[in-house]
Amino acid sequence: MTENRKTMLLIGATSDIGRATAMAYAEAGWQVLLAARNVQSAQRNADDIATRTGAGVGVHALDILHSDAMPGFVDGLPVLPDTVVCVVGEMGDQERAQVEFDHAAMVFRTNFEGPSLLLGHFANRFLARGSGSIVGVSSVAGDRGRGTNYIYGAAKAGFTAFLSGLRNRLAPSGLRVVTVKPGFVRTRMTAGMKLPGLLTAEPAEVGAAILAAAEGKRGRDVIYVRPVWRGVMSVIGAIPEPIFKKLKL
Repeated sequence: MTENRKTMLLIGATSDIGRATAMAYAEAGWQVLLAARNVQSAQRNADDIATRTGAGVGVHALDILHSDAMPGFVDGLPVLPDTVVCVVGEMGDQERAQVEFDHAAMVFRTNFEGPSLLLGHFANRFLARGSGSIVGVSSVAGDRGRGTNYIYGAAKAGFTAFLSGLRNRLAPSGLRVVTVKPGFVRTRMTAGMKLPGLLTAEPAEVGAAILAAAEGKRGRDVIYVRPVWRGVMSVIGAIPEPIFKKLKL
């Protein structure tokens, strides 16, 4: 790795948002480490990013559900990164999760437990070093539980709360924790869904927003990629519960 370049680690490197985020950092001159369960798919992304940008891109195997392997994963990296960005997400199937609790547990663990535990490891390493930043991609689905996706929403709500608490813990040490809420994004995960144009971002837009937020250019610790979402979720959050229960959301 080139010593004068900062290094970022991207957790969830095979997703559309992950690839776009890694590309944004590489184009900005960062060294990039990609972590994913599917190493072959991550390597294809790494090769493409390296070819397009000339950046150094490494690939590392990681299963976000294997918490016992996390300390070894961190120790096995070629360098402790300057920034860790976690874009891991699994929407799952709400109706299936309501009756198949193994499926519900997978959604909870993928969106909340695994990312939180891993970022906790990096937080401790960053504290020991005295520098580092963490970016976690959560979701507007976690701002208020809705009947159509409350399993996924509950997991993301937990992740949002974790990031908030971690930010509060690390702030006195000068370490930064950013929460990014993309809203609707046109990806493979949302393929086939009817998405409202004003509220729907492209993966590259999310990647650019993550980079800008991590570098302090967005001026907030909690970022809605499309600012309109902040108003939308404020309205949804303000609906009285007796009325909210009657809505199909």
